[in-house]
Amino acid sequence: MTELLQIRRALISVSDKTGLIDLAKALIGYGIDLISTGGTATAIREAGLKVTEVSELTGFPEMMGGRVKTLHPNVHGGLLGLRDSKLHISEMGKHDIKNIDLLIVNLYPFEETVEAGFDFNKCIEKIDIGGPAMLRSAAKNHKFVNVLTDTEDYKNLLDELQKNNGKTSYCFRRTLALTAFSRTASYDSAVSEWLAKSTGQIPKRLTISGELVEELRYGENPHQVASFYKTGLTDSGLAGITKWQGKELSYNNINDTDAALNLISEFNQDPKPVCVIIKHANPCGVAFGRTLKDAYLSALACDMTSAFGGIVAFNKILDEETARELIKLFTEVVIAPDITKSAKKVFDTKKNLRLLTSSKSKKSGCEQNQIRSVSGGFLVQSLDNFEVSTSELKFVTKREPTSGEARDLIFAWKVAKHVKSNAIVFVKNGATKGIGAGQMSRVDSTRMASLKFQDLTSLSTQSMENEGELALASDAFFPFPDGLIKAVEAGVTSIIQPGGSLRDKEVIEVADKLDIAMVFTGKRHFRH
Repeated sequence: MTELLQIRRALISVSDKTGLIDLAKALIGYGIDLISTGGTATAIREAGLKVTEVSELTGFPEMMGGRVKTLHPNVHGGLLGLRDSKLHISEMGKHDIKNIDLLIVNLYPFEETVEAGFDFNKCIEKIDIGGPAMLRSAAKNHKFVNVLTDTEDYKNLLDELQKNNGKTSYCFRRTLALTAFSRTASYDSAVSEWLAKSTGQIPKRLTISGELVEELRYGENPHQVASFYKTGLTDSGLAGITKWQGKELSYNNINDTDAALNLISEFNQDPKPVCVIIKHANPCGVAFGRTLKDAYLSALACDMTSAFGGIVAFNKILDEETARELIKLFTEVVIAPDITKSAKKVFDTKKNLRLLTSSKSKKSGCEQNQIRSVSGGFLVQSLDNFEVSTSELKFVTKREPTSGEARDLIFAWKVAKHVKSNAIVFVKNGATKGIGAGQMSRVDSTRMASLKFQDLTSLSTQSMENEGELALASDAFFPFPDGLIKAVEAGVTSIIQPGGSLRDKEVIEVADKLDIAMVFTGKRHFRH
């Protein structure tokens, strides 16, 4: 096989005309003949460049509203024919099929059409058939054919041609083939996912697709290879962040920042400033505040030890006053909807700190399923979008929560949703006071939250810290009264939990004896 191959004929059919004319001029400059379809041919011709219509190649006009135009042996034979096969050469000569050495195709904007909210029939018409078929043919025969599907690769092609005097290397063509097959796989995945959602059916086969954002230095540990991909077209969630300063985001940074974005999104619409501090994908402090600074200091006070080297997220614009507090403690990542110029200047003294803004809510347009790999496959589930308001609570004890307790219960419930199970969250006056996460026993999680609360109160200079109302949220029901008793011993006065245990009656009776206000939500928030 000859390593370097000359390009003599190119077929171009693109939906995205970005860079088209400059590319066409450059190709013609290398003596390459251009063949094209419909709108692409028109654009090239209007630029004063020579181009052959694909209908001249096939002997058939474009028909059926453009559904049929390139599905023809003169096209696919020109792409698939092996240049070193006597049989192929003979049959191509017999049927007057000429080689096509370069295929440039980007597909109908199906994904964009779906995201724009068009109706079913409009989306159907934006499913490209001829384009993927040509890409597959060209990619299969990359031994002899160059195939481009991304406008970002135009420059790479021209650099290759310049380097090799109008020729391309096998390694280059193979890389292009990988990109092409990845694109058709992603395209087909988008179509099948849309059909599944449209019909409400679970597909027999599921393909996960994404677009590479960046290769990461390593994974959870230095010996692991890792990369970050985005799903969909819109830059939402972590794909939509703006990085203002700091080192590259690591695998663990991205994972923990995602946890922070998920939790802070619970409060995106809240008028009060809220701060979330995450460590190892678990919240170690969450709080409301009169100001953003107050919210941060209250969240930090919950567990200052764990907050060291953590992720800090806000639901409001980050200001200078808050920034000055943030730089007092080592923090890996700070993320907010926006940041003032004066606050940015404060962070100039901490060049390694990763400063991010995300103007888009994690929840907005985020309807994709959660996917988790397991040995031999993966698990898929819908997002846990269950929310509860005070009016929806089921009051099960003789004493109902006070208005202050009710607010703290809802707050604690939102936080518990993002704590690894078994999850116990103590809240007082809109701030977490103790979080027990990831224990095998709910009693142990309660003990952990209690110990953190005791540590906090022992350090507090406020004499009233141990007095008054203390709310508790549990992500699942109490199977026995022992967890509840342990919570009351710590000072808990109200509890929110899903209910649903066979021993609910027994747990309620104990709560009544201890004068505890307890409410049921009817749904749990397991996060394993």
